[in-house]
Amino acid sequence: MSSFDDELRACIAEMLRAPAPVPEGEPLLFFKQWLGERNLGLVPIEDAADFAWPGQWLARVRASDGDHAVVMFGSPSGPWFDPGGAYSEDGIAAGWMLAPLDLRLPTDAPRSAVTGEGSVAAILIAPEAEAPLASVEEVSAVAGRGLEGDRYASGRGTFSGPGRGYQLTLVEADVLDEIELPWAEARRNVVTRGIALNGLVARRFRVGSAECIGRRLCEPCAHLERLARPGLLRPLVHRGGLRADIVADGRIRVGDRLVPLD
Repeated sequence: MSSFDDELRACIAEMLRAPAPVPEGEPLLFFKQWLGERNLGLVPIEDAADFAWPGQWLARVRASDGDHAVVMFGSPSGPWFDPGGAYSEDGIAAGWMLAPLDLRLPTDAPRSAVTGEGSVAAILIAPEAEAPLASVEEVSAVAGRGLEGDRYASGRGTFSGPGRGYQLTLVEADVLDEIELPWAEARRNVVTRGIALNGLVARRFRVGSAECIGRRLCEPCAHLERLARPGLLRPLVHRGGLRADIVADGRIRVGDRLVPLD
């Protein structure tokens, strides 16, 4: 990794006061997604060179030997943590605030407890981005890719990677029924019953014979409103389902169990 990549990991660990993992893939993208799994986001700063904040923020600093990562602090801001000793006021090229995605949710604890197990109420796939979802009785789940025949397994989804949490989406049937949204219009792959999906963030689970890991909440967005109907953002916030990755191949059938593994 470059100096910036190594220092980015060190800076994020400094800001969290906790260890940060070795990135899988491009480090900045990895940490944006990894932090998102913890109710945190890296928010770009429009004019980082003139930014001032009486708190910590992350800067990309350009120097003669390449880019470096520095934790900044203060108004006006100066270097709080400069692992490469590269800070210069004229070298700030970009910056990010580390901020909670939702002020009401914790960043250091599971979102909710998982009790018992659930079941698969429906399986929905589409071959292309924005194509209507079709209901199937069973499907192959392919590790590292997605559901066979679905747009995300072939890399043709609207939000196809790279990165974590783009292989499989799940949503609770009770939530969709409550807001009277037809299951196919929610544009999630697996509709479930009997389990609170939010508690599966950062946890392994088995659905059918496939083993998966929950990455982060599958929050609603303007794209979903455009394809389904307006007014879905508020009722689906923190209830829009789960983004997951498939870590072991398997088959998923309607009626299969969904079981937490850890």
